[in-house]
Amino acid sequence: MKYLIIMQVDPAVLEQLTDDQQAQIRKGHGAFIAAVKERGEFVATQALADPGQSKVVRSSGGQPEVTDGPFVESKEFMGGFYLLDVEDEARAVELALQIPDAHIPGLALELRPVMFADLGEG
Repeated sequence: MKYLIIMQVDPAVLEQLTDDQQAQIRKGHGAFIAAVKERGEFVATQALADPGQSKVVRSSGGQPEVTDGPFVESKEFMGGFYLLDVEDEARAVELALQIPDAHIPGLALELRPVMFADLGEG
């Protein structure tokens, strides 16, 4: 079963981290990626740019309109994700607890089962 682990980021929290803490987070993500790849549970990961660099397409008066992002007023934004193929929800939770963000107050991980996927293979 595929699970998407969404990394919810609060830029104010990240700004307060020391260089050492940021390095530990990068190393922790590297170790996490290596571990899930070794177990065959890794499908994909992506880190996203700050939402200030995004564009939003939405209907306005029945016509698509493009504006600068972010699309919602929120202190948190989706900073990236892991897509994993695991045995069950319990394993997805177990893996999420290993992601460094789970141990930083003010950051969050959201787990969602994938209902449909087309990863462009074949």
